[in-house]
Amino acid sequence: MSGSVPRLVIAAPSSGSGKTTVATGLMAAFAARGLAVSPHKVGPDYIDPGYHALATGRVGRNLDAYLCGPELVGPLFLHGARGCDIAVVEGVMGLYDGAAGEGELASTAHVAKLLRAPVVLVVDASSQSRSVAALVHGFASWDPEVRVGGVILNKVASDRHEELLREALEQAGVPVLGALRRASQVSTPSRHLGLVPVAERQGAAVEAVAAMAAQVQDGCDLGALEALARAAGAVPGGSAPWTPASPTHHPTHSDERPAPPAGATRSGEAVGGRAPVVAVAGGSAFTFSYAEHTELLTAAGADVVTFDPLRDEELPEGTAGLVIGGGFPEVYASELSANEPLRKAVAELAGSGAPVAAECAGLLYLCRELDGLPMCGVLDAGARMTERLTLGYRDAVAVGDSVLAVAGTRMRGHEFHRTVVEPGSGTEPAWGVRGPRPRVEGFVQRGVHASYLHTHWASEPGVARRFVERCRTS
Repeated sequence: MSGSVPRLVIAAPSSGSGKTTVATGLMAAFAARGLAVSPHKVGPDYIDPGYHALATGRVGRNLDAYLCGPELVGPLFLHGARGCDIAVVEGVMGLYDGAAGEGELASTAHVAKLLRAPVVLVVDASSQSRSVAALVHGFASWDPEVRVGGVILNKVASDRHEELLREALEQAGVPVLGALRRASQVSTPSRHLGLVPVAERQGAAVEAVAAMAAQVQDGCDLGALEALARAAGAVPGGSAPWTPASPTHHPTHSDERPAPPAGATRSGEAVGGRAPVVAVAGGSAFTFSYAEHTELLTAAGADVVTFDPLRDEELPEGTAGLVIGGGFPEVYASELSANEPLRKAVAELAGSGAPVAAECAGLLYLCRELDGLPMCGVLDAGARMTERLTLGYRDAVAVGDSVLAVAGTRMRGHEFHRTVVEPGSGTEPAWGVRGPRPRVEGFVQRGVHASYLHTHWASEPGVARRFVERCRTS
């Protein structure tokens, strides 16, 4: 595949400026013009990619230079953009905000430079007029390697307000590519961890995306935006697309990688037997997952089957391993608890020693109880909601051997929750978290690996291979 995919990065001076509205609306507007649009999100966010997928009809993918390393950003981008006419990348936070204490690492600006992609700055103009020029000039000139190719003005009050803003920006020399009026119909509801996921809103989410597309179509110069994207040139570094069949190993991680499964070929097809069934939790309660995880499991030889813990009373037939990612079990605690047959099936599978990988929401589901309601009881721990938000990147190392990694394997993760699990770790913890306040966290018992840390398996491809091999042999 050519590395010259037309592309744009949608950024902003700060959170709350309207990046998601503009990026999602632009994706849908380009798709309505007959373009195959590749949607991407900077950082570890799981929710925005759901709206991106709704807008484009393609899987929303993340580009995270902290979790995966800068060298994988280009290959993962090209993997997601395979066969597409144009790519739109939604940024995270403010343009230059990255991992705390790590300089530009994992910022929108960093990813834009890694992709050599032009940036469109979305500015909340609701409380300014001429000052917008100073703001945009500062962002455009801060880093000469970041190319701010234009501005989209958001929350413009009137025609006169728009006129004043455009006059000011003429002096700054940055083209105005759109001006959007305030519009309540494009707002999306939020709660304790951000936007409500698409899977929970269904028809309302479709309507919201349609409204975003209409607003962008009415207020933006789509021709100019597409021309800017087509001027991006090749992705630097001669990057080839990432592939789950022969993924690139992250060079900063431990070289103690598990060997490829003896029963699988390089393409992941099972040899001499049926592919093990790996059940992956989905539905409204478990919406947080990276597409690459399923692709890696499939490439390693697994038959991946999705199930819904809110509705399915049994695990998929022949389940040999279980993956329970993140989401909102606290919102659906009553329904999850009421599904007693499935809770018992999960406990029996874990008790048999079968591989079980659980992250954040999955950790809560495996606990004895959540906010006083019975859960699966796999772990002798209780979970409850709190007012405190735990948020941030983590540098972690596997404390001991598990179904995911051998002791000493280093991975980077992300925590994002308002819950607490007591105790916070088992006799055999999952991870040792490095940094100013080192600690251990999570649980490893028999085939179970449960932790608050969200990890991106593309950064350590041995994780999926090891998990599938354990599914064959457990």
